[in-house]
Amino acid sequence: MEAEIITIGTELLLGELVDTNTRYIAHALREIGLDLYRTSTVGDNIERIAEEVQSSMQRADAVITTGGLGPTIDDPTREGIAKACGVETIFVPELWQQIKERFSGFGSVPTENNRRQAYIPAGSIPIENPVGTAPGFIVETDHSVVISMPGVPAEMQHLLVNDVIPYLKQHLDLQSIIKSRIVRTSGIGESMLDQIIEDLEKLHNPTVGLSAHPGRVDIRITAKAKTNREADRMISSVEATLEERIGRAIYGKDDQTLESAVVDLLKEKGMHLALLEAGTGGALAASLAEFPEIIVSEQNLSEIGSDEVLSAALKEDMQKAKAQAGLLLTMQHSGEGSTAKIHVLLPGNEHTEHKSYEAHFVNMKIRSVSYALHWLRRLLLAS
Repeated sequence: MEAEIITIGTELLLGELVDTNTRYIAHALREIGLDLYRTSTVGDNIERIAEEVQSSMQRADAVITTGGLGPTIDDPTREGIAKACGVETIFVPELWQQIKERFSGFGSVPTENNRRQAYIPAGSIPIENPVGTAPGFIVETDHSVVISMPGVPAEMQHLLVNDVIPYLKQHLDLQSIIKSRIVRTSGIGESMLDQIIEDLEKLHNPTVGLSAHPGRVDIRITAKAKTNREADRMISSVEATLEERIGRAIYGKDDQTLESAVVDLLKEKGMHLALLEAGTGGALAASLAEFPEIIVSEQNLSEIGSDEVLSAALKEDMQKAKAQAGLLLTMQHSGEGSTAKIHVLLPGNEHTEHKSYEAHFVNMKIRSVSYALHWLRRLLLAS
């Protein structure tokens, strides 16, 4: 079974609003095992809405739309979906009564244009909206079902959880779940990682995919199964393979960040950390700002001295702050590019790394912070 999501609103296309509805719906569909293969956005235009809905209906078992159900002329979703399904919109007195009651609860009276919200495509199933004034509706066709909900996130979420998801599970006889896990890595590039796990990326269930971030790469494992237990087993099998091949590069799973992974190791070893940086704009300290209990010293130098001077300054800061670990990050820029220097100082272990970037390379500071934290974590594991 497949689904598609269409978000409707010219304000989305103009960049005036950020679409958060698609992400919320996608998570909900995953929980009931309904595959989501496409999402799209269309403006407030009857013809384009009808065209997009018709196109989705040809591919998907369920088409879910949000937005365009307000009372104004530029809320044409009802008419667009009716046109796509080859029917007219009809007035539903029961919906109009619900809308008037909702306004009454707000201490207000609906205006005449609010009557437009009581019109839905002929033959559709109305969805009462107890938290707003825009009802949703469901249109069942021979090959697909179109579900329309308001675009206001709080209203959409209420209708999705209480009406739409139960309907989809029953109507499509959904018996599976889709479960994902994110394996987070650092110190290894996306292209190199792709070569190492190319065979895993060709799997059909579970599926494996990569997502690159500055200095870090996520590996997403997604399994579709009848039960949570079966999905966990499928995911764990791929995780075990990843541990065998790239174990040292894996710093966490799901919500864990590289920063929190490093801090957890420092806590485990009873260490405090001193930071020294130059040419970074304070990016290293900013990345660890939420862990003041571990960071006992931080200094952002205005000038970059020699390696000997910087190393001595880090050791001095560590002694003053009684820190057991020190991390130095400097960045020097020129017309040809930039060079980052990372220096890690631990009891009985001192290590220096250099990283060069071309002049046009984006996110250099963020990448350098990731690189510095990667090496600190790696040496903490070895200590």
